[in-house]
Amino acid sequence: MVRDPQTGKYRRTRLFVLTLGYSRKAVRLLVFLSSSRIWAELHEKAFRRLGGAVRVVVLDNLREGVLVPDVYDPQMNPLYRDLLAHYGVVAMPCRIKDPNRKGKVEAGVAHAQKTPLKGLRFESLEEAQTYLDRWEACWADTRIHGTTKRQVAAMFAEEKPALLPLPIEPFRFYQYGQRTVHLDGCVEVEAAYYGAPPGWIGRLVSVQWDDLYVRLLDPRTGQLLREHVRQKRGRFRIKPEDYPKRVPLGILQLLARAERAGPHIGALCQAIHRAEGELGVRRMLGVLALGKKFGLAAVEEACTAALELGVHEYRFVRRYLERRPQAPLTLQQVDPLIRELVHYRDLIQQRMQQQEQHRSLFEVVTETPPRPSPEVHE
Repeated sequence: MVRDPQTGKYRRTRLFVLTLGYSRKAVRLLVFLSSSRIWAELHEKAFRRLGGAVRVVVLDNLREGVLVPDVYDPQMNPLYRDLLAHYGVVAMPCRIKDPNRKGKVEAGVAHAQKTPLKGLRFESLEEAQTYLDRWEACWADTRIHGTTKRQVAAMFAEEKPALLPLPIEPFRFYQYGQRTVHLDGCVEVEAAYYGAPPGWIGRLVSVQWDDLYVRLLDPRTGQLLREHVRQKRGRFRIKPEDYPKRVPLGILQLLARAERAGPHIGALCQAIHRAEGELGVRRMLGVLALGKKFGLAAVEEACTAALELGVHEYRFVRRYLERRPQAPLTLQQVDPLIRELVHYRDLIQQRMQQQEQHRSLFEVVTETPPRPSPEVHE
């Protein structure tokens, strides 16, 4: 149990354990949360602590490492797969519900839970990790293992030369996802746009990005399609060879749609396309989208003003419509749907007369005749 710095309450941590198969030397790390990136970072930190990388890692089928569990052809998490490839490690997921396949690490987890951490509370994650590392060096590594009957540290000294050497550069962690190539031939990553090769419009590509680069990959083969330098929000990055030699059919259809919306709307979209090419597709879509919010008549008026001033920009049209004064709401005194007040007066009087007649008729019909006086017969 470790105190969470955000809530100030004690909470349980996650325990990561990596155990070497020969010497049973283990690396134990504590974290609050788990994700695909944290899972990969823990492996890299474990390799750095051991001073080398293993050749084969046997792991459970958790989501951070294995997307689709299959003992013969598992689908690995892309980030975790690339990390292992960077260090030259081969992953071998276990069968589903087969904990005996990785009994060595399962025993290491139980050993840490029952021996150094049982019933203890720590004020910070760093304090807990320091305590666990000291226990690892002073007690776990110096013990005589129950199965091998030898000291763990001595066996690790024999096993360490067999580890793979660490690469010079650490692994470059990235984020990943899938994007659809837009009509302008670009994909969007954190509000910036990056060009794809010709022929990929409307198709799905895999995207990897970090603080420096954005990579577009073929989702089926994993082949690198394009690599771009990261751009600021709203910027574009397209290689010169990716510009199309002729106008794509989708853009021609978009220009025809703008022409049908209004002559000045079509003229402004044509001007945007001539000035910016495929980069102006999103701006033309923005001009057409304004028609749903403000109406085509208002957008036509704004496009007319933009053409007269020579400002062929979507931003000008949007600001013109946002600052355009709205027509005041007036009450009309004369309208075909509004009747004269005398009509309502005559109608009310007619209804009142009908009610009076009905009431008088009801009183006549329901009047009780007088009872005859009794006669006296002698």
